Amino acid sequence: MFCHVLNWHGAVKSMAPDSDKRNFALREDGDESSVFSGGTPRQAALKAARRLEPADGEEQADPEEIRLREKGTHKVHIYEAWAWVEEAPDDKPDWMPGDITKGNVSKQGVEHLDEI
Repeated sequence: MFCHVLNWHGAVKSMAPDSDKRNFALREDGDESSVFSGGTPRQAALKAARRLEPADGEEQADPEEIRLREKGTHKVHIYEAWAWVEEAPDDKPDWMPGDITKGNVSKQGVEHLDEI
């Protein structure tokens, strides 16, 4: 099920409602410490990437491997992730700080666990 909304360009965009969000557990040494939600594994990975120690710029950021297990499955999505700090845009809302953390990811593959 999808709902249609207008994006900021005025084009119609299909979006999954919140009920279509999936949960992904961040795996570190077999422990699942945090859960990130998103309609896709990449959305969850981008949220997780922003929790990494940020570099001073994207070019200086060192990629780190992150592993996200989709809850309810044995699938582990593997990404290279990096984060950096940059100045917030001029039209930022009043509550937003002057510097913000941004992140990016690159999918490396999927593993299937025998057991969780």
